Amino acid sequence: MLSSCDNYLAQSSSKCSSVLYQHIDAPVSLVWSILRRFEKPQAYKRFIKTCSMISGDGGIGSIRQVHMVSGFPTKISIERLDTLDDNLHVISFSIIGGDYFLSNYHSTIILGEKIDEPEKTIVMESYIVDVPACSTEEETCYFVNNVIKWNLESLTLVSEKMASCTS
Repeated sequence: MLSSCDNYLAQSSSKCSSVLYQHIDAPVSLVWSILRRFEKPQAYKRFIKTCSMISGDGGIGSIRQVHMVSGFPTKISIERLDTLDDNLHVISFSIIGGDYFLSNYHSTIILGEKIDEPEKTIVMESYIVDVPACSTEEETCYFVNNVIKWNLESLTLVSEKMASCTS
């Protein structure tokens, strides 16, 4: 099990990757206004307690230190913003340090307008990560998929609540 890895920093040559989708009943511009704020992931990611910028102002190359809530299998994640495209609505980041047991983690999120429904958004999040030596590919994918799923559900709730306040 991932959370009980004693030698979690040991590397394996196996990788895990997936793509998850979420439909949100809110316009792309509103969802993007939440998602693009690299310095404030706790606005929608429920496992983040606090976030502080180590370097940069939230633009490409910025580095943040994220403190996770109690009970999460890591305390600190240090992350770099790799892509931020306001025109294409694409953001990507990599975990570059901390006590996270997931090495070489890279995530990309793309927003798109639902065809024929401009007030609705489709979110696509993809990732790739090394499978820890103390885990299997199936366990790693299960864990990461669930965290992303919960984050996307939370993004949906926040976005739809904001959309209902502006209508």
